[in-house]
Formats: sequence, structure tokens, C-alpha cells
Amino acid sequence: MKPSPRAAVIAVVLAVVATLTPAPASAANTLTMLGADVSSLQRTLDLGGKYYNAAGAAADPYDILKSAGANYARLRIWNNPASGYNNKAKVLQQAKSIKAKGLKLLIDFHYSDTWADPGKQYPPAAWASHSLIQLQSDVYNYTYDVCTALKAQGTTPDSIQVGNEINVGMLWPRGQVVSSNFAPLASLLKQGYNAVKACNSATQVWIHTADADSMANARWFYDGIRAQGVTWDVTALSYYCMWHGSLANLYNVITDVRTRYGKPVVIAETAYQFTTADADSEKNSIPGTVLCDNIPATWAGQAQQFTWVQNTARNAGAVGVFYWEPTWYAIKGNGWDPANINGTGDGWDNMAIFDWSGRVNPSLRWAS
Repeated sequence: MKPSPRAAVIAVVLAVVATLTPAPASAANTLTMLGADVSSLQRTLDLGGKYYNAAGAAADPYDILKSAGANYARLRIWNNPASGYNNKAKVLQQAKSIKAKGLKLLIDFHYSDTWADPGKQYPPAAWASHSLIQLQSDVYNYTYDVCTALKAQGTTPDSIQVGNEINVGMLWPRGQVVSSNFAPLASLLKQGYNAVKACNSATQVWIHTADADSMANARWFYDGIRAQGVTWDVTALSYYCMWHGSLANLYNVITDVRTRYGKPVVIAETAYQFTTADADSEKNSIPGTVLCDNIPATWAGQAQQFTWVQNTARNAGAVGVFYWEPTWYAIKGNGWDPANINGTGDGWDNMAIFDWSGRVNPSLRWAS
């Protein structure tokens, strides 16, 4: 049937609108990066920690994660932590175990001797007095050294994060973004990118912020580094529903950064609690009473929330979701503070996917 003139006009208007509005992801989209940050795992194993699969049988934790659908492992690296864990030697060791299991590998450079996140980005002690020019060389040399050492032992990283949750910069104060001046940070990020590509051109470079909460914040940051000529391969975001808002907002942020920058998007960190209780004397980082979407702090609830995050990411066109520290259950001696690893506890014991005896949540799954 021939359309009426009015119908033809409407069709043209709709076509124009469609070109201006990013299309939602189709049902055919898949998550190809199904990740687990296992940075604390080696310490747990060295302390004699055991892991049990859904059937209750003792098993290799990597095999348990793979059985639940994971195909990617993430390791943080600190320059010279007092604990002796998460340093270059331990990362090299753990990378062998990860690659031997057929998992892909993401290395998360904090460029610090301890935790780096939106509230703190302390340079390693060895770099503390260095100028911005010196820090540029430090970032390049350290990134290249770690990457080439991994490559030399046959465990080339598939991806590398240049910085961890660098919402307002890294290596403060030299690389901090002050008054929207991104030039100092950009000079460091460029050196990290160049080092990774010099090591292995196929390794993806991720730029990671905890900006899943706000489209305005994400645009401010990624527009800022792009304007300074920074290149990256994957836009990485953290999403914890207790801090970063609704799933609807997450969808909008992912869709925006995906279309605005034309790069794959990954949720590099997420997690949810399975209990309201606390396994040790260390206060839980996220109390079990802080819930989202009326989802209870149970094994079923934890699995449900993780599924919802994956569904949201997939529908928005993201390519991956990583669960943060799913294996970090409460075992004495594996504390949160690298300067006092034996004397501090585990604030993540209610957020891991293993209970306090090492039994896995039988309902939680990574799904492409």
C-alpha cells in the first residue's frame, strides 16, 4: 500500500531522529570478557586456604571460577608493597597459574606501593620525590619491564590497565587533575600506553575510572584525556550499586561512553554481598545491610544482582564484566593492609563468592 504524504513525512522525521539517537544494544550482543579479580588468591593459597566447588568437593579455585563461566583473570600490581604480595615477582608467579588454566590475563597497574582509588593515588616511595618528567620515564620503564617479564615467561598480558580508578588522576600530586587541567595526567597515560604497545602491540590498554555513577563525570574525564591526545583501547568503569546508583543509570552511562568514544566498554569491578554478617574483627567494607534493588544479602541475592549487572552491561553494548576479589574469603593472615597483612582482616568477606569455609556460591554465574 502506498503511504500517505503525512506518513512519509513522519517516516523521514523518525529516520532523522534515529541518526541522532544511539541505538540500544541488540539482544545479539554478548559479553566476551567474563572476569574475576583474583589478586588476593595467591596469599590465601600460600596460607593453606581451601576452595570447594558447588558439589562441596575440594577443587582448584581457577577451575571453580571457570566452571562458573569466567574466562579472564585480573591481577593488581603494586611497586614495592610491604607484604611482598601483589609485587612483580608474585604477579609473575600467579600469571603462570592463570595462563596454565587457559584464562586470559589483565594486569592492573596501581603505580603505588599500596591501594590506589578515587580517594588516594600515592606514588611508590621510590618515586615520591620525582618530577613530572621523571614520573613519565618511571611509568614507561616500570610498565615495560613488568610487561616484558610476563611476555618472556610465556604469559603475555591480554590487557593492561594504566592506572586504577583514576577519576582525578594518578601519582598525586604530579599527575592529579586540578582545575580541569588534564595535561600532566595525559603525559603519564601516554607513556603507559606507549610502553604496553612497545612490549606487545596486541595487548589492549584500558583506562579505568569509577565513573559508572555519572555521565557528567565520565564525560569530564574521558573528554579531558581525549582532548590531550591520549589513546586507549578499552573504556573501563567500576560499578558497585551501593555507591554508583541504579542499573538504569549504569545502562545510560555505558551507552554514552561506548558511542561517544567509539571504544569497547568493560565493567572492570563489581560485587554484591551474600550475608549481613562479618567473619572477622575487620569491619566489612560494605555492610550487609546496604542493599540494592531490594535484593537480599544471600547467596541467591548475590547471584541475582550479578546477573542483573551483566544483563544491563550486555544490553547497553558493553563487552565484559569483572567480579572484584571473588576468592578473598576470610582467612587469617590475608588482611587488607599490605603494611600489616597479618594484623589486619578482610573487609571483603561478605562480598566474595566463597563463604568463610571456602565453599562457592552455587548459583552465581558469568554469562556471555
